Amino acid sequence: MSTTSLKLSSELKERAVAVADELGISTHAFMVGAISQATDAAEQRAEFVAQAQAALAETLETGLGYDADDVRKYLRERLTNPDTARPKAKPWRK
Repeated sequence: MSTTSLKLSSELKERAVAVADELGISTHAFMVGAISQATDAAEQRAEFVAQAQAALAETLETGLGYDADDVRKYLRERLTNPDTARPKAKPWRK
C-alpha cells in the first residue's frame, strides 16, 4: 500500500479521533472508511449522471418519451402487481 499524508485542522482531527474511539476503531481505519464511502458515492453519482445523459440523448434522438401520469400510475400499480405492463413511449415533439 502507498502512504498518503492528510493535513487536518485540529478541530477536524479531534472530531475524527472522538468518533473513531466511539466506534471502537483506529482513527486511521475511520479515515480510510470515510474516504472509501466518499469515493463510492462520487462514483455512483457519476454513473447516475452518465445514465441520465444517455437517456436524454436517446429521448432527443428518438423523439419518444413517457407521460408522467402514465409512469406514476405504473409505479403505483407495480407496488401490488409486479407483472404490471410498462407504459408505452409516446412521441413528444409537435
